Amino acid sequence: MKTNSSYFFQSFLILLLATGLFLGLKDFLPKKIFSEKAGNTKNVLIDSMLLDAFEAEPDLEEKNITKEDSLAKIPVVFEETDGIKFPEEKFENYKGNQYLIPFFEQLYQLETTKKAKVRIAYFGDSMTDGDMIVQDFRTYFQEKFGGQGVGFVAITSESAGSRSSVSHEFSGNWKTQSYLNIKYPLRSFGINGHVFFANDTAHSAWVKYKAGRSRYNTQLDHPTLFYGSAKNKNGKLSYVIGKDTIRKTLTPNKILNTLSLSNSPLKQFKANFSKADSIPIYGFNFDDGAGVHVDNFSQRGNSGIPISKFDVATMKAFQEQLHYNLIVLHYGTNVLNYGTKDYNWYDRSMTKTVKRLQECFPGVSILIVSTADKSTKYDLEMKTDSAVVPLTLAQKKYALKTKSSYVNLYTLMGGDGSMVKWTEEEPVLANKDYTHFNFRGAKKVAKIIYDQLDEGYQQYKVLRKSKKAPLTKKKSLIDTIFSESETPEPHE
Repeated sequence: MKTNSSYFFQSFLILLLATGLFLGLKDFLPKKIFSEKAGNTKNVLIDSMLLDAFEAEPDLEEKNITKEDSLAKIPVVFEETDGIKFPEEKFENYKGNQYLIPFFEQLYQLETTKKAKVRIAYFGDSMTDGDMIVQDFRTYFQEKFGGQGVGFVAITSESAGSRSSVSHEFSGNWKTQSYLNIKYPLRSFGINGHVFFANDTAHSAWVKYKAGRSRYNTQLDHPTLFYGSAKNKNGKLSYVIGKDTIRKTLTPNKILNTLSLSNSPLKQFKANFSKADSIPIYGFNFDDGAGVHVDNFSQRGNSGIPISKFDVATMKAFQEQLHYNLIVLHYGTNVLNYGTKDYNWYDRSMTKTVKRLQECFPGVSILIVSTADKSTKYDLEMKTDSAVVPLTLAQKKYALKTKSSYVNLYTLMGGDGSMVKWTEEEPVLANKDYTHFNFRGAKKVAKIIYDQLDEGYQQYKVLRKSKKAPLTKKKSLIDTIFSESETPEPHE
């Protein structure tokens, strides 16, 4: 017993001395060891191109933050498009509905003839993870214009478990390449910024989808596989419909290939891939071929810049199949964390990104959605992060430069201090990270974005009734300012 007591005393003494030594040396050890910041969310990647763009920018603090002062004094005057011209705007309140005229016209044809269809690609970061915001945005359009289905769904997804608009499971042996961390993939990225390979020759790779329960997603309409080109002609796909097992051979002859699994809607199915190694697989599309369809292409950690790596030929092939009328870019969450109020570097990178999209999808309207409000603790009080407003200004700037429409989400959700209200007031609309919305808040955000688009569409219909013959286009003052101050940079 005496020996045990002695051992305990010695152990306690050693622990006490170690603790004292640790506390004494704490101030001299690297500060990051004692960081008060929360660790990174599991499975979150920060895209490499964002880091490259930020680090390449010299003398951030010495440069002008934005051209807001000069731009604020210049009215945004639009050129006529097909005889239609929206009223001039101020930079402060810029929406750019003029640049949505092709999209509005397609909506008009759908509304009046019921024969047209509209498709929207919605790119985003963790704000749209698990189909947040997008699923409600999709519902608002389908309620008014018709349409069934969740649209294009990838093979694997980091947010599959949290998505309610479609049940999505997959095997763990898929090889995935993402535009967030790979600049040069084995095969071109698909429309979702990913490419998947069933390279496990010992075991088949599989993916399973089941229809959701919401009003417009109760079935998997016209399930169609999208895949790329390869020399492998032995790839097989098998799936079960009812009691029947159907087997089909993959024919990867073109840059983009499609395979329809059923002309009738399904409730669920499981697709097994065998001998399909080296064949790039992109995902499945689900839509009824009518009304409006909205594809969610979200990825955590994305700044939007990796989209600039899209292969033009591959995207044009996707466009031939899917026929997009509007592309939404909803980013900013991952761009706010760089300790700077100068976002000229991001403006330049995203300008090139949008121009690459315009090259990939000629004539397709583009909508830029700004960052939402985000709160950070200053002097023990949660306030709007100092980087929010400068970032929204940069986003508005590249929207103007690229002739894109713009939604100022920060302003529309209430502006300064709004995230605190959304987080702390009843009903609660945002999470305690003071950054991300909950499901109730996401639905409200979707309504904010939809309402601005619908307001523009209603205005378009009025202007359409009295449209004039198209005039010869002249360069606007805004165009002149940007062309003189910005030197175009070629794509890599």
